[in-house]
Amino acid sequence: MAYQELSDFVKKLEDAGQIKRVKTEVSADLEITEITDRVSKKHGPALLFENVKGYSIPVLINAFGSYERMAMSLNVKSVDEIAKEIESLVKPEMPSTFIDKIKFIPHLLMTLSKFPPKMVKHAPCHEIVYETDPSLARLPIIKSWPGDGGKFITLPLVFTRNLKTGNRNTGMYRMHVYDNRTTGMHWHIHHDGARHYRDYQRENKRMPVAVALGCDPAITYAATAPVPPEVDEMVFAGFLRKKNVEMVACKTIEMEVPADAEIVLEGYVDPKETRIEGPFGDHTGYYSLADYYPVFHITCITQRRTPIYPTTIVGKPPMEDCYMGKATERLFLPLLKLMIPEIIDMNLPLFGVFHNFAFLSIDKRYPFQAKKVMHGIWGMGQMMFTKIIVVVDKDVNVHNVDEVMWRVGNNVDPRRDITFVDGPMDALEHASQLPKIGSKMGIDATKKWPEEGFTREWPDDIRMSPEIVNLVNRKWNTYGI
Repeated sequence: MAYQELSDFVKKLEDAGQIKRVKTEVSADLEITEITDRVSKKHGPALLFENVKGYSIPVLINAFGSYERMAMSLNVKSVDEIAKEIESLVKPEMPSTFIDKIKFIPHLLMTLSKFPPKMVKHAPCHEIVYETDPSLARLPIIKSWPGDGGKFITLPLVFTRNLKTGNRNTGMYRMHVYDNRTTGMHWHIHHDGARHYRDYQRENKRMPVAVALGCDPAITYAATAPVPPEVDEMVFAGFLRKKNVEMVACKTIEMEVPADAEIVLEGYVDPKETRIEGPFGDHTGYYSLADYYPVFHITCITQRRTPIYPTTIVGKPPMEDCYMGKATERLFLPLLKLMIPEIIDMNLPLFGVFHNFAFLSIDKRYPFQAKKVMHGIWGMGQMMFTKIIVVVDKDVNVHNVDEVMWRVGNNVDPRRDITFVDGPMDALEHASQLPKIGSKMGIDATKKWPEEGFTREWPDDIRMSPEIVNLVNRKWNTYGI
């Protein structure tokens, strides 16, 4: 069953021994980060800080910070269970042409859920309403790293609406706190929220924005999922939790938010106003630079009577966001294989922070197919930001980094097998010559065929005969090893 509220998930974590309550007084200014970073690097538990200096609201962090907790957040034993369900929905209706496949993905995601969002009139998130004095000073918002430009809301569900169609979008964009009633709105140029913002800019209209903090974790995860534009993330959340997401109308703007949220910020973004946002210690392990971004003005704050404030920190992996990213890798692999069916498996390794490296195994059936796959990946939504793609044969375990790099070292002639292209880069890419534009590299580490111009004989892998493998398996316990 779906979690009704965030506290249900906390109880589930507690029952499983996956959370630690910290009763010692701690500061929201850097101390929580230092504690959580140490715990993350040791693959430790979720943390609930119950005594944050100057605040009455507890802070939940690292709740998604392991493969087990990520699965628990979606109420499954393994994220692969959901991936298999998605794959079973894809296969019966597999379209044949590329254009039909493009059209099929939004249709698939909309039909994934038998539980569309449902409107309600009363909601736990409206138990307390601050409309005359909506101050962020009541919330234990953390400062993560010493070089940060200030405190940041790091786990927000940001709700916007398409000005023309009225379609809702939910994204997760960090929010730099400027004062008690204004924050930055850090949506990159490629994000759906930014696209909605540009429509409001063209019409010179204020853009209503709502921010939900602390929901059923499946709803929170859905806000990070790379669903196609104009597909409602709350529909996807309904599929994940197998229950309708109950939505309630905001008090001061025309927007709906999850009724069971812990805290809701209502407000607007002025199309003419920008302000310096950042620096911010980011998931790359470096500080992302300060730049101009839109400003969010708060008109109302609503909350539960006894809310939990959810947050996260990012930095050098492994961190909590790594496991959310790995869930995305697994859940959206069936859709990637729909578009590029020769793909067998994919690994976005943690050290690659999800846009620096992608390892792909393919069922190679014709010459230069590996290069075809590289270019296909660079044409796929957020995958366009992948800086280095390594393609290997289908019998290679892409989740074994040593095996992948062994194939690179043995199967690659650099001049022949490395491809460079130019294109858009992630906004956090700091090594490129120009912001958001740079080069990418594809490495073909598959075995080369004569049709690819390889005139020598390709050697066979060293493998033991199956008969000896079976023999040793049967006798293994007799060896005393």
